[in-house]
Amino acid sequence: MKEYTPSQIVKELDKYIIGQTEAKKSVAIALRNRYRRRKLSDEMRDEITPKNIIMMGPTGVGKTEIARRLAKLVDAPFIKVEATKFTEVGYVGRDVESMVRDLVTTSIRLVKQRELDKVSEKTKALVDERLLDAICPQQKKNAGKGAYDMFYGNSAQPSTDSAVLSAAVTEKELQREELRKKLENGELEDMQIEIMVEDRSSVPIGIIGEGGGDEISMNIGGMLGNIFPPKKKKRKTTVSQARKIFENEESAKLIDMDAITEEGLRSAEQDGIIFLDEIDKIVGGYKGNGPDVSREGVQRDILPIVEGCTVNTKYGPVKTDYMLFIGAGAFHMSKVSDLIPELQGRFPIKVKLESLTEEDFLNILTQPQNAIIKQYTELLKTEDLDLEFEQEALEVLAKMAYLENETSENIGARRLYTVIEKLLEEISFYAPEYDQDKFVVTKEYVKNIFKDEEEDFKKDTGRFIL
Repeated sequence: MKEYTPSQIVKELDKYIIGQTEAKKSVAIALRNRYRRRKLSDEMRDEITPKNIIMMGPTGVGKTEIARRLAKLVDAPFIKVEATKFTEVGYVGRDVESMVRDLVTTSIRLVKQRELDKVSEKTKALVDERLLDAICPQQKKNAGKGAYDMFYGNSAQPSTDSAVLSAAVTEKELQREELRKKLENGELEDMQIEIMVEDRSSVPIGIIGEGGGDEISMNIGGMLGNIFPPKKKKRKTTVSQARKIFENEESAKLIDMDAITEEGLRSAEQDGIIFLDEIDKIVGGYKGNGPDVSREGVQRDILPIVEGCTVNTKYGPVKTDYMLFIGAGAFHMSKVSDLIPELQGRFPIKVKLESLTEEDFLNILTQPQNAIIKQYTELLKTEDLDLEFEQEALEVLAKMAYLENETSENIGARRLYTVIEKLLEEISFYAPEYDQDKFVVTKEYVKNIFKDEEEDFKKDTGRFIL
């Protein structure tokens, strides 16, 4: 896990999320405390558990994005789950332990990818050799034979002209090197070749474990693989497709899956982050849509996971004591205090995220590294069209988004996508046919596109409700 100070974490989050300083500071401290905990003695380390966080705020203000960017920043296992997907034991639905199993799967995949990156160069070299063998099967076939056998087979009369044999071998080596250069330059990607692949026509046998519906697959063929080697079959494919097949096979030989699984389990336990979205929807007495299963029962099922317990997975038992849980919800129809007291106590840090202002919308349009304007500009560049926005045009767009949220449903920053799509509809449609290579979005153009909506704001037409 990378080491960042709290201020560095906030600075990194600022690249993608506008405002919400208090929430960023809270998650930054929680993350830094993990680093501090690792530097303590074993005895003291076991006594310190993460301080879980509840984020309160309307949709579209950055709750999920803060948690996701935080996990990506330090390359930590992260999953987002919706609390409403879980049901009390006895109802049809996912059991709460499935979130831990999903986290473990994600953690092992991350560790595996890191190991694959380490052996990527070696894998590429091995794959290139196998591709060359497939492109030049005759060379592979004769590779183990002497020069005499290559040219005379079973003849009883050996050649005495060693110069001829040496020249023939050198010519084949030159041909192989020439093909290697073409392969590296991508000139042979569409070439048809014949390779040997595993025959996966047999269907794996699976069993259902005790996971409330989570399937634990058990491939009998894999268990007996050491006794009965897998069958091979010929397959015609292109070089590009064969490369993917060979990469999977060669990389699997270079990494230790047992060690990866062990590290994945450790990473999930010590570094895992579980984001519980819509936690306000499982408050008892919440009047929402859908079946009203025992919401308090779901809270009580989640409680032992957050408190710390051991969950059995197909990779082995996992402790949840040191996982970081981040709850999030709008809490516009309920309060955090409506959660059962035991669950409240497991989320000691409570942060309120503010609704977005007109200035926030303007900053979201342009400042983040993945800013909306940058996304659409790059999309239209693929059509050889440079899209530019005047500052006044951006200000009008921000005002449009803000007013739409105020006069209709408040969907936060997602409103900008609605507004931008409407603005650029005609431009995107005709972009491939434009004679000009540049289009400037002016204040007048924006007002012309939204003239009807601007007049009807006070009437609350709700045209942009998603």
